[in-house]
Amino acid sequence: MGTHVITGAGSGIGAEIAERLRGRGEELWLLARDAGRARELAERFPGARTLVGDLAEPERLSWALSHQELPERVDSLLHVAGVVDLGKVGELTPKVWNATLAVNLVGPAELTRLLLPQIRLAHGHVVFVNSGAGLNANADWGAYAASKHGLKALADSLRAEEGGAGVRVTSVYPGRTATPMQAKVHRQEGKEYDPARWIPPSAVATAVLTALDLPAGSEITDLRVRPSA
Repeated sequence: MGTHVITGAGSGIGAEIAERLRGRGEELWLLARDAGRARELAERFPGARTLVGDLAEPERLSWALSHQELPERVDSLLHVAGVVDLGKVGELTPKVWNATLAVNLVGPAELTRLLLPQIRLAHGHVVFVNSGAGLNANADWGAYAASKHGLKALADSLRAEEGGAGVRVTSVYPGRTATPMQAKVHRQEGKEYDPARWIPPSAVATAVLTALDLPAGSEITDLRVRPSA
């Protein structure tokens, strides 16, 4: 039985991954942005432990986690949480840029730093659920794509630095997935949202679990998941 720390377990891909791991009898530690969210997660995933820390305020994560019990070892750290706000580069404000980068890039970097001793101890696995926008940037996606391109760089650097310690690092790049975030994107785009057109969260969860379950001595570094034609 492994110990897994998951961000973004409240909905979409993160919730699917948490449910699948819980069903396997794995130990879950779920990051919540506040105490109220932590209670919701504890009720939704009986037996799971919760940690309270807001990725939107990465500079406070160290203080927050220092006042809580942490897992002694971390077999996987799964970065799934994210935010998106569309807009043209000529219109996006520093507030949007900073908020996007905090949750999508700086927060994951800081959480990884704080849990790295436990990850090293377990010869664990860090998985970044990135996005197709982490490989290609389109109009109106500047802030989000920049954060996800940065997340790819973070993963690549971490892999180069920690591979010798037995730490595996995987980036998963889903295309458009039927999640609450995707519904928000459609509202921003002024388009009708039909979840049946997009990847089900279960498919992305399967990709993540495939990377986790790969035998020792092998590693999936980058994995793209696209909607089928």
